[in-house]
Amino acid sequence: MYKISIQKEQVSTHNTMCIDASETPLQAIKAMFLCVKKNKALEKNNKQKTIKMSTIPWQERPENSNDVMWRYSENPIIDRYAIPSSNSVFNSAVVPFGDGFAGVFRCDNKAVQMNIFAGFSKNGIDWEINHEPIVMQAGNTDMIESAYKYDPRVVFIEDRYWITWCNGYNGPTIGIGYTFDFKEFFQCENAYLPFNRNGVLFPQKINGKYAMLSRPSDNGHTPFGDIWISYSPDMKYWGEHRLVMKPTPFEDSAWQCTKIGAGPIPILTNEGWLMIYHGVINTCNGFRYAMGAALLEVDAPDKVKYRTQPYLLGPAELYEQVGDVPNVVFPCAALHDIKEDKLAVYYGAADTVVAIAFGKLSEVIQFTKDNSL
Repeated sequence: MYKISIQKEQVSTHNTMCIDASETPLQAIKAMFLCVKKNKALEKNNKQKTIKMSTIPWQERPENSNDVMWRYSENPIIDRYAIPSSNSVFNSAVVPFGDGFAGVFRCDNKAVQMNIFAGFSKNGIDWEINHEPIVMQAGNTDMIESAYKYDPRVVFIEDRYWITWCNGYNGPTIGIGYTFDFKEFFQCENAYLPFNRNGVLFPQKINGKYAMLSRPSDNGHTPFGDIWISYSPDMKYWGEHRLVMKPTPFEDSAWQCTKIGAGPIPILTNEGWLMIYHGVINTCNGFRYAMGAALLEVDAPDKVKYRTQPYLLGPAELYEQVGDVPNVVFPCAALHDIKEDKLAVYYGAADTVVAIAFGKLSEVIQFTKDNSL
């Protein structure tokens, strides 16, 4: 039997003896009820305290499983009809925030108009998503035109939460914005010319500059795509574009032979930047998306140290194989706990729902090294 848990500091509850042997039966019964009421209140108070100690969602590896990553037994965690207007909720980003977590969610409505919505959770599993989309204010520009927004990523850098997304401005490009509280949002200049997707910021400056991964593309369902990195001194002007990774030859690793794209925010480890990414093969039944990992040099992340030949997670469950776009595992966010050696990856499944998978951080890193191209 599976059990989902949030790692937290244990708070002990001591039940006190509330019944005195000298009391009458009626007095004893009243004392017992007062004792139960007191202990329930204490347990509720302790539960509220432990919520504040939460780190990341976690579920142990199922028995008889040797997989480096495994799915949450109650997937999907967010249904396609999570808010009244939605046709689908998928490819979304989450971060620790306050006593729990906040997120930016891709919600396509029933006209299949694409937009992003804020949401909140105490445990990273059960989410309350706002029913109205995020309304942007002018940030470092007055040009905040947007025909659509989708596939967001979120990261905390320095003093605020930065959001990137695929922004519709005469074709897809990378939109950038920020928030301090997930209530007010400020849109900045688009990072690049159209066409581009999968803009993923690093969580800290590299050699004094902001750094972002992206995948130059076209205006349709791109049949190609490499991962690039670009740098900026101010989150407005981007340059120094460098190639990071290309799709693989079909005979070497076919699951990622058509196109690739960065997924969650890279994680800094002792072995380098851990970059979770998606890879695509064009099959006789259309595109198939799976999840892989790479390790990049810390100070020169355009240099790939290791890259998985086999995928970490591919579409196998019904909710990944059946949906608006079948056979899709599309990672967009990851929560990690270095001390506890835990990794939780949020991914869009079949372009319809949000699911989560778990892994030991050290095992994912070792798997990437041991099974590298």
